[in-house]
Amino acid sequence: MSIGVLIVDDSATMRGLIAAALKRDPDIEVLGFANDPIEAREQIKKLNPDVVTLDIEMPKMNGLDFLEKIMRLRPTPVVMVSTLTQAGADVTLEALELGAVDCVGKPVGGVTAAEAFGELTLKVKAAAKARVKPYSGPAAPAERDRDYRASDVILAIGSSTGGVEALMTILATFPETCPPTVVTQHMPATFTKSFAARLDRISGATVTEARDGDRLQQGHVYIAPGGEMHMEVTSSSHPVIRLRAGEPVNGHRPSVDVLFESVARLNRPAVGAILTGMGRDGASGLLAMRQAGARTLGQDEASCVVYGMPRVAFELGGVEKQVSLSRMGPAILNLCSAADIHRSA
Repeated sequence: MSIGVLIVDDSATMRGLIAAALKRDPDIEVLGFANDPIEAREQIKKLNPDVVTLDIEMPKMNGLDFLEKIMRLRPTPVVMVSTLTQAGADVTLEALELGAVDCVGKPVGGVTAAEAFGELTLKVKAAAKARVKPYSGPAAPAERDRDYRASDVILAIGSSTGGVEALMTILATFPETCPPTVVTQHMPATFTKSFAARLDRISGATVTEARDGDRLQQGHVYIAPGGEMHMEVTSSSHPVIRLRAGEPVNGHRPSVDVLFESVARLNRPAVGAILTGMGRDGASGLLAMRQAGARTLGQDEASCVVYGMPRVAFELGGVEKQVSLSRMGPAILNLCSAADIHRSA
């Protein structure tokens, strides 16, 4: 059964490029087009698409306002098509918070449509399987964990599709004394700095985009820069972040597997958590961490937007325990405390 897609964009050229990319996959059917949100609303009612691709900047109503209406009244999987600029990154992150499943960048600066939309079919297919929830307004401020006992246990987290909401939910519970935390989230290069800044505003921790040579510290969360480099933690008297060139692993750069495997090699107390996302990136790395003595968690199926990466990790034996997103923050901090107690015993 094919996946029906509605393309919403005010540019006829862009609508054509998106359609051409999607039509290369026999499992996807382009049901129709809309050049503004008013037309899109009627097309959604008429065509009942499985997935909507949505531009942000359009006449009559901007994409964010329209997305909020969709997610409140008729929750539908949406893939945002965004300009890969700083302003585009900020707005797209808002869209992901509102409930968009994923995003893809428009071709710019010599990038061909084939290159820009290379992952579009995969993201549309993942979106078609995603669990979308009605948007009920901004989340209430999370209560930070006041019982956490500071530790030097290294925490490594990996996520992909749906990871923006998951990471915001988890890190909002982190206190100022959280364990040194490294995160690889699959995200375009221009987005990770803005994402780190958004996380920094809601977390008790200091959240930054990682830089090569950063020394891991308590109370700090380091987000892998998107696109160009893999992030590792190197073994030394004091763990240090290294950003290194390399081919994509499992189709991704940075790769969760690369991060997890580097932590597994440290021979230090560690905790690993794998969150919502399509594919299998991070599954074998989490297993390596567990085999090296780390404690490990996986997000459970019911709370995942896409139960891909956590499912494969669980099936491989890398997940010690599956936890709902609402409980993941406290569960992580409890394990970090327990791991540090185990080390000290």
